[in-house]
Amino acid sequence: MEQRARMSDEMPASQLCSLDIHGAVARLTLRRSDVFNALNVQLISELVDALHWMEERSVGTTQVLADPDGAAYLRVIVLRGDGKHFCAGADINMMRDAGAAGPAANRADSERLDRLFNSLWAHPCFTIGAIQGVALGGGAGLVACVDHSIGEPRTRIALSEGKLGILPAVIGPYVYRRLGSAQFRRLSMLASRVSAEEGLRIGWLNEVVESPLGFDEAIDRTIGDVLTTGPMAVAESKRLAMTFDRWMASDEELRLWTLDKTSQMRGSGEGQEGLSSFLERRKPDWAPEE
Repeated sequence: MEQRARMSDEMPASQLCSLDIHGAVARLTLRRSDVFNALNVQLISELVDALHWMEERSVGTTQVLADPDGAAYLRVIVLRGDGKHFCAGADINMMRDAGAAGPAANRADSERLDRLFNSLWAHPCFTIGAIQGVALGGGAGLVACVDHSIGEPRTRIALSEGKLGILPAVIGPYVYRRLGSAQFRRLSMLASRVSAEEGLRIGWLNEVVESPLGFDEAIDRTIGDVLTTGPMAVAESKRLAMTFDRWMASDEELRLWTLDKTSQMRGSGEGQEGLSSFLERRKPDWAPEE
């Protein structure tokens, strides 16, 4: 029998980010505030390692609520940046050095960044981002990859690569899916900063609080909503969207696939528990105790 991962397993070593676990909620914080949490090689690698560790210990991966010791597996990740700004994007020195080192180093640098964005985009947990100050370039990519983004009046987001004579190509697929073709094209060409108000209007942000002091309340409210939802339904909803994104067969085949998926979820243990608990007017077994 395969040994399941435990929440008590040693976390990946980190210096430039921190990972804190409380029950089914993980809080991942960028801690390079001296350079506005710019993404260098070490920070990117640490974030990827943390996301992978959490993926292996998520309800969406394990398909059970708790580990062999009874500790809750993960259902929510909160991503934040320490200090005045969320993330100023990829470290300029890192990009310059990779570009000067030649194609192989350039490719390795881009692959490392893509692993970060894809790990966040496809993570089985529900992801929440608290976006204070600026989120530029790669920071804007992180905002695009979370499931629920919260800004504040000073929040400014930009596909700023054009100002440096480069392109938002690595983050492009995620921003494109978040904003749509026309907005991605316009903002990548302008490379200008989007205000919190516009970010909310075009869907880069899902809500805006009055000040960074309001982040905790908004985060807790969203976590509360997520934890009342079937954890496999959350993970499968994300997989459903990604399936739609890359569907290449006919519409008829898609319709048939959705029928199979619906039947599968209704007949699953979680689906039966959810339907039964509703009819019996009780909380489902995944709902947190008050």
